[in-house]
Amino acid sequence: MSVEGLRAARKKMADAGVDPVAIDVFAHYYRQLEHGETGMIPEDTIEPVEMDSISEVDVPEEVAAEAVRHTVVIKLNGGLGTSMGMDRAKSLLCVRRGLSFLDVIARQVLHLRKEYDAPLPLVFMNSFRTSADTMAALERYDDPATGPGQRLRVPGLPLEFLQNKEPKLLARDLTPVSWSVEPTLEWCPPGHGDIYTALQGTGLLDRLADEGYRHVFVSNSDNLGAVPDARVAGWFAGSGAPFAIEAVRRTPSDRKGGHFAVRKLDGRIVLRETAQTLPQDREALADLSRHKYCSTNNLWFDVGAMQRELEARDGILGLPLIRNVKTVDPADRKSPEVIQVETAMGAAIEIFEGARTIEVGRDRFVPVKTTNDLLVLRSDAYDLGRDFVLDQVAEDLPFVELSAAYKTVDDFDQRFGGSVPSLKEAHSLKVSGDWSFGDRVRVVGDVELNDDRGHVESGTVLSGGTSGSSEDA
Repeated sequence: MSVEGLRAARKKMADAGVDPVAIDVFAHYYRQLEHGETGMIPEDTIEPVEMDSISEVDVPEEVAAEAVRHTVVIKLNGGLGTSMGMDRAKSLLCVRRGLSFLDVIARQVLHLRKEYDAPLPLVFMNSFRTSADTMAALERYDDPATGPGQRLRVPGLPLEFLQNKEPKLLARDLTPVSWSVEPTLEWCPPGHGDIYTALQGTGLLDRLADEGYRHVFVSNSDNLGAVPDARVAGWFAGSGAPFAIEAVRRTPSDRKGGHFAVRKLDGRIVLRETAQTLPQDREALADLSRHKYCSTNNLWFDVGAMQRELEARDGILGLPLIRNVKTVDPADRKSPEVIQVETAMGAAIEIFEGARTIEVGRDRFVPVKTTNDLLVLRSDAYDLGRDFVLDQVAEDLPFVELSAAYKTVDDFDQRFGGSVPSLKEAHSLKVSGDWSFGDRVRVVGDVELNDDRGHVESGTVLSGGTSGSSEDA
């Protein structure tokens, strides 16, 4: 049955115009699924990794400036923000002062171009679901009236390229799922590890080399801390490494996430994701004293090294498989169970001999995955500087835990009306019920709102302890 399944999947992808190299990559992983490959990384095959910190590395200013002038910035922008109830590009979400993720990213890059007199191209890897919305939003930065110094598009390079798509496979027999209710749900992205296949298939990787660019900085569009920092660029250029990833110290909130390790077999650095961890190894996964570092998903690679590796492997890097089991309609748990074949771009670190990791500060890792994160980002715990870089105002970022009443962006906005509370003096804010907030609310210390429903009046100071009342707070 699986032979028939692969044949049907290949035909479906070809009929949809998917790049032939991407079809070959999909077939590579399909065969692994056939043979029961799970992509698991057992704890007894790895050991902890140690690394240098960027704060302790000497990077001369001239080295940093030269590195920026030969760097291209790629933002992963394929997500719709469905976990927060969105149905368009997540990067269109307003985050600060009426600016979206896209606005802040564009202005960060434009500022750095002036500061370093560098072309610093910005390119978005969009999905078939995010391309139109994203490009429409970026038109304001590509208006000839703004002048050549303020235009986002760099001559000779596009503003976007598209990641590939692949069919979801029925878990019972590995055939492509058919879903007439919503045919677009028959498809999924192959994970962000597809970036290398897409760069090659679109010809963009070769164009970067032809234009004289040496380094590529890749990060997620929902992480505004991921600025193409000159100091990190200079470190990477000076290291001579073909590939590198920025890492941060894991905190209790990272216990369930992936981490870096060293493979005992060959000494290569590996990135183990939660989905690649055996049930009996979950305790070791959560051990912050053993596995100290997790990935920011900010990575750097050498253009020439990537070209050579892809050519040597016939376009198939061979990243570890991630077998993601879901339902064809993520919102309907009764819909058929499917397998999505995915890879993680950070896993490429084990492919390159001499790959490196470098510890960076948490200011370079500010992802927004939930409305909890969004509340902190929109609050005065951060400021947005003239360089459009996030500055942490709070001494320590507060822990926020909102109830299911705030899960979607629409629900969140309704409950926080005119403005979000001040959090720069907060240690934590936990809301277990359905509360609405007036303007100029301050949270100080540790605060819990426990009742089923309530309203916090404008100007209220919530301080130290548990509050709860069906009346106004």
